[in-house]
Amino acid sequence: MRRRTGIIVLAVSLLALAFSAAAQELAPAAGAATAGADRIVPRAFRSIELGMEMDEVKALLVADGVFNYRGDPDVSLLPRPNESLIEVSGLTYVRRAFFQFYEGKLFVMIFALNEKEMDHYSVFTSLSAKYGKPDSLSPSESVWADDATRLSVERPLAVKYIDLAVFNALKTAGTAQQSYEELLRTEFLGGF
Repeated sequence: MRRRTGIIVLAVSLLALAFSAAAQELAPAAGAATAGADRIVPRAFRSIELGMEMDEVKALLVADGVFNYRGDPDVSLLPRPNESLIEVSGLTYVRRAFFQFYEGKLFVMIFALNEKEMDHYSVFTSLSAKYGKPDSLSPSESVWADDATRLSVERPLAVKYIDLAVFNALKTAGTAQQSYEELLRTEFLGGF
């Protein structure tokens, strides 16, 4: 009888501990969402910042020892109008970097990191220490965001910065263009 009582007390204690731990995990998450709304997400990596002109970014890439920038051969035009891309190899920690411009202004930076030199946990821990818990967490990415910027750590190991104002405007324009093309397609098919 005494043994059975001990087992019941142990089971109840473990359940209470589990519920307590679950409640503690939920409480910071709710606080993190509030803190996330007030948090300012960085718009720059080293000296390169979202919103910069392409010539400014080129000059900074030449001066920065993390990148192996060779000049204009690394710049290409994208199929969409008013967009261009600088793709550059990196040295040590950065394997490749991509800088995407719209109307001459930087709006996306992607840094594919060298997984032989850097690991996902170190990057995630560093960003969490600086900016708090991520606003969104999944096996494929961790996201910190504010009204202006989205910062993510993704798998395979990459860090991505996005200017949300430009990105959302392009997304809206793309949706409008897609709707218009769908309307033309429907009209065309109606002619048969």
